[in-house]
Parts: sequence; C-alpha cells; structure tokens
Amino acid sequence: MGPVPGAREELDRLGHPLREQLVELIDELAPGSDLSPLFLAEPEVVDWHEPLRYRYSVGCFTGMRPANVTAADATSRAAALLDSAGWAVTASREEAGGTVGTIVTGRRHGCGIEIRAVDHMSTLWFSGQTPAMALYEPEEFRRPEPLLTPETVTPGYVLCYECDGLGWCHDCGGRGWRPDAARGRANCPSCHRRRVCVICRGAAELAVTDLSPHQRGYYPELGQ
Repeated sequence: MGPVPGAREELDRLGHPLREQLVELIDELAPGSDLSPLFLAEPEVVDWHEPLRYRYSVGCFTGMRPANVTAADATSRAAALLDSAGWAVTASREEAGGTVGTIVTGRRHGCGIEIRAVDHMSTLWFSGQTPAMALYEPEEFRRPEPLLTPETVTPGYVLCYECDGLGWCHDCGGRGWRPDAARGRANCPSCHRRRVCVICRGAAELAVTDLSPHQRGYYPELGQ
C-alpha cells in the first residue's frame, strides 16, 4: 500500500494554516484560553471505504468570551476575522434545547471552521477540519497462505477444523474486518477483530488428545 505522491504534503499544507487560524480566533474571542490541546496529531481516518480518506480536525475546543463581550459581538468579530483572512463566511441562527445561538462558518480551500455562541452563555465553541484526502493507494487484499498443511501438521495433531490450517480467521482472512457497503469496514463477526482463528487461536492445529467428542466428529478418520 504505497503513499499517494504529494498527498500527505498537501494535507499538511492545509492543516497547519487551519490551526493557525483557529489560534488567532481563540486568542481574539476567548483570550486566556489554554491552547495546549490545540495541536495537530496524526490525521484521522474519516472514510473507511477504499482508498481510506484522512483529515486533520479539531472536534470541539471551548473557550470563554470576556464578560463585557456579548455573544452577538463575538460572532460578528469572528465573521470579520474570517472574512479578512479570505474565508467565505456565512452565519445562521439556531434554537436547540431552549437556547438560541449563532453559528459562524468559514470555508476556504476545502477547509471548514465553525464558531458557535449561545446568547445567554459565555462559552464559545470552535471546530475545524481539512478536506478528507486519500493518502495511500488502495491495495487488493490477498488471503494469507495456510500456516500448516496435512504434510506439515505436528504428529499427534490435526489441522484445525475451523480454519483448515490457515491459523488466521477464515472469515476475514486475518484482517479483523470485512468490507461494508455503508461504513466501508465492519468488525468481523467471527473473530471480533482478534484476527486469528477462534478455535485454534492461531495455532492452525489441534491436539488429538484435547478434542471433545463433538470436535472429533469433524475428523472421521479418527474413528470413535
């Protein structure tokens, strides 16, 4: 699974100015906020369809507006700052849970920033994200080769009846997940992301002396 040429560099090029813009907004609208949580870690996967798509994001950073600044003043200032920085700005009013607030949204180069303010609360909410991008080329999945075969099974053992010597989960092939049309990926219902065969636990073989009567039924050659 090779990297898409230039994709990570482009995502970084978008992510760092996004953080700088959020820092400027928070410093201006919620001075004194602790900005240490506001950093860019590794980009997160936001779309699990192949090829996987990644983005940088700040989910919800909270700050407090000064006591002498109203919510309307804060959102108006936020809109002005974004506009002066070249963002396409929109503002909307919403009511939820008995409170009324304003959302200011900025769009630029596929990135988005939101600032939320509620009329009768001092809290401001900041969020932002880059566009989602594929960083790696999709790779066709190839099921692994069996760990053991009838010729290589240990004396006194038999190939696991569940995986037939594969060792890995026979359902997902050792990935821990299966493709899913809606979500891209879904946890394997057989191994529940453990990846290995649930019967032999990855050994690919079972000791004949440890087989239960039910398990011996899978091996007619063993007799009764």
